[in-house]
Amino acid sequence: MKLALGESFGEQVAKFKACLQKFNRVHSLTNYDDLDAVVRDSLSGANFIPRYPRIACDIGSGAGFPGLFLALALPLCEWHLFEPNQKKAAFLTYAKVSLALANVKIHAERVQDGAKLRADLISSRALMSARSLIEICRGFYDENTTFLLYKGSGVEAEAEEFRKEFTSARCEIFSGENALKNRKFLVIKGVK
Repeated sequence: MKLALGESFGEQVAKFKACLQKFNRVHSLTNYDDLDAVVRDSLSGANFIPRYPRIACDIGSGAGFPGLFLALALPLCEWHLFEPNQKKAAFLTYAKVSLALANVKIHAERVQDGAKLRADLISSRALMSARSLIEICRGFYDENTTFLLYKGSGVEAEAEEFRKEFTSARCEIFSGENALKNRKFLVIKGVK
């Protein structure tokens, strides 16, 4: 799906950068040289979302990439960001409040320990193998859920292994415009 970013999107990104710089002075969360490139990378995955989701989960949200930026770009979607690291979850909460993101809920826990809900979209950025992610997300998806996984150069072998185990699921690999170098997107649908 193509994103139509609102007029305030740039302002929101600037506010996020200020939040991250402030938080990074005390707690070292990230060391990105070019945050704009990471934001573009986060947004580039939206090209592979088939329809506007009502409910979405981002697993292992870290400093908010991609979940926080997808939530900014898709404000009518209810986003659940799961981050078990308390320092990172505290930052996500700080950023959510600073950006006044009413559509975001921060879960300072592992997804497998969270209260179950059915998501239309589950995203994750280089957290673990697709198979492992599917396992820990049980109870959060059905056959209509789309998994949008931000991967690197080894995605072809990972997808091949996934297809052997989940024979009924559709698994496709894409390269994204404006994505970071070597970024691949693994899009999975039809997991039962």
